[in-house]
Amino acid sequence: MDLVPHPASLRRAPVQQRSAERLSRILDSCAQLLDEGGYEALSTRDVAGRAGVPIGSVYRFFGNKRALVTALAERNLARYAERITERMTSIPEGDWRAAMDAVLDEYLAMKRTAPGFSLIDFGNQIPVGAPDADPNHVLVERLTGLLAGHLGRTPDATLRRAFLVAVESADALVRLAFRLDPAGDEGVIAETRELLHAYLARVLD
Repeated sequence: MDLVPHPASLRRAPVQQRSAERLSRILDSCAQLLDEGGYEALSTRDVAGRAGVPIGSVYRFFGNKRALVTALAERNLARYAERITERMTSIPEGDWRAAMDAVLDEYLAMKRTAPGFSLIDFGNQIPVGAPDADPNHVLVERLTGLLAGHLGRTPDATLRRAFLVAVESADALVRLAFRLDPAGDEGVIAETRELLHAYLARVLD
């Protein structure tokens, strides 16, 4: 079964396989339409049409298009976490540089290939959700949980702060890379990787 957002973002969580598959089609269609026309042009009716479901099926899960995009951002984060977890199985414990490379590489891969991701990623491009639900803070909490044990570190305030600074810095630089080149400027990406290594060495070495 495809990954689905946490039920908190839904009006009603899918229970049966068929319902979960319908939800997945709705989110896939939302992502495609975001790429084609952006957030302002997005409508729940168009999403329903693209997904091949009645409009009532969209409203069964979502109250409006903002809730729909929030759920897509949550699914993006779930998929990203799954990719990082898979990568960690081939990285030696304690090798934080390889782990950080995986974190950056998987983000870049999703930005280049995942429909809708370049616009909303984990929610920080569009003002979705509660104002205090900063997507980068949510990402940092997820990364801290995923990486702390693998790196032999305690998931304390120092580690969270270091990851927050790293994520915020990388976020700004990756945006620059994709403004300079739709595929991501390789020079800026290389500098981003070097910056992350140099900064995190203060905490993780």
